[in-house]
Amino acid sequence: MTATLLLRMAVDQNFVPDETAGAEDARFESMRSEPRDSMFLMATMRRPGGADVQVKVRNLSGGGMMAESPVNFSRGDVVEVDLRGIGPVAGKIAWTAGGRLGVQFDTAVDPRLARKPVSSGNPQPQLVRPSRTMWRPGIR
Repeated sequence: MTATLLLRMAVDQNFVPDETAGAEDARFESMRSEPRDSMFLMATMRRPGGADVQVKVRNLSGGGMMAESPVNFSRGDVVEVDLRGIGPVAGKIAWTAGGRLGVQFDTAVDPRLARKPVSSGNPQPQLVRPSRTMWRPGIR
């Protein structure tokens, strides 16, 4: 069986990982179809018509992410996640466990874009050395 097929079977059978995530990580790693990029990134997640929720993204791949959320979501909830450098991405909750959740994206994303620095568009001003005309008598 391929890792993708195993993951699909786990999702279809309402599989929810328990709190012993450390021992289970190796098993889930073998079920993933894509490598995950570990990170700490804040993102905004929302249900259609719902309020924005700030979540902590812990890992991200082209097909999904794992995040920590202060709000409870249910497996199968349709969500939209606004990721820095990527933008809004539609998906659904694949699993939940103790404040953590997995989101399966509807379309693939490039996780490298989330790591790129976000520029404000304004270049940093160049500092100049004071000239003699800026000299003020009496101040040292």
